[in-house]
Amino acid sequence: MIETRGLQKSFGAKRVLDGVSLRVGQGESLCVIGQSGTGKSVLLKCILGLVGTDAGQVLWQDQPLTPTRRRAFMARFGMLFQSAALFDSLSVWQNVAFRLRQRLPDAEARAIAIDKLARVGLGPETADLMPAELSGGMAKRAGLARAIADDPAVIFFDEPTTGLDPIRARRINQLIRGIVTETGATAITITHDMGSVRAIGDRVALLQDGRIAWDGPVAAMAEAEPLRGFLGLTEQP
Repeated sequence: MIETRGLQKSFGAKRVLDGVSLRVGQGESLCVIGQSGTGKSVLLKCILGLVGTDAGQVLWQDQPLTPTRRRAFMARFGMLFQSAALFDSLSVWQNVAFRLRQRLPDAEARAIAIDKLARVGLGPETADLMPAELSGGMAKRAGLARAIADDPAVIFFDEPTTGLDPIRARRINQLIRGIVTETGATAITITHDMGSVRAIGDRVALLQDGRIAWDGPVAAMAEAEPLRGFLGLTEQP
């Protein structure tokens, strides 16, 4: 579904991505991990076209993302931002239906928004609240409802559990895993939370020194030598 080939990106003298190659299959959930400042969010922005690359390619469905194809790609993706990134001046349902309202009457868009809110555990009474009236966990759920509002084929999650307590983080992870499984969407999650990796991911890729240092199934993480330092694992005697 999505592939990067040899992506390179520098900011001044600092090389952030130094030849990143990844493949994500249709319906697969990939988690990208790495220490702070290793370029995880830059990689996501390069895939989305928010940041230009110095070299390499991004492919969608085995074809390069040309400007024309990128427009089609952008119409089929959803994203949960790290801070939920709800628009302060719009109600919850208007946030969830932000894209839908560009092509549907408000009544229809609102009905879909309320349905998506229900899928993430928020009742219809939430629809007319303003973002400032939501708790951190509720805002994250509303952001997730917006990410899935238009039934995307690809969903990006940027640090989905940052700022949440362990119980709320576990619930968000369960929601994300359930939605990815139910919809068959392709998912890419940027995270440093290993609990999220185990709950959400099918595969995990370690980004280190601008390259993919390890890429494999989540079930194999504990045996992966490159991950031992990152996971804090030690050799058994």
